[in-house]
Amino acid sequence: KTEALAGEITVDVKEGDLLPETYFYSRDDTRDGLLLRMKEGMEKTLDEAWRKRAGGLPLANRQQALTLASIIEKETGVASERSKVSAVFINRLRQKMKLESDPTTIYGVTGGKAPLGREITRADLQSTSPYNTYTAPALPPGPICNPGKASLAAATHPAQRDHSLYFVADGQGGHVFSNNIYQ
Repeated sequence: KTEALAGEITVDVKEGDLLPETYFYSRDDTRDGLLLRMKEGMEKTLDEAWRKRAGGLPLANRQQALTLASIIEKETGVASERSKVSAVFINRLRQKMKLESDPTTIYGVTGGKAPLGREITRADLQSTSPYNTYTAPALPPGPICNPGKASLAAATHPAQRDHSLYFVADGQGGHVFSNNIYQ
């Protein structure tokens, strides 16, 4: 909305297309030009992450890596936890378990247009949205946000030798990880 940028937005932008970074621009640069730079940044970063990915990941293509990175981005804001959150989801995918991610369920309810603004309900968790990973097996059909470089790196390099299948908020802004539901 800044007055320093020129033109209208005509570039088609979908969830997961833009790399969140700091972008510099000059007065009268076009909005489309800036968006294209952001799209190119995502393409380049995703290509590099996919090319350098860890072996044996249960991800069929770079689009699935992008989708997983978007879930990691929404699950934790704690940088040191990203690779552990990734390991939980990778472990679940390997075992054909449902991901059971609240952010994907919220995305299914809101379409990514606004915050949920309330607690998740039982009806939300039972919805048939393809983004509801409590009912849908495997990854949702696409990204739920624009993940940053750190989440893309975590998606393609989960924590090594971490066999955790569960995590829960610790009340301090982070998470506790566990191999079983009873720990």
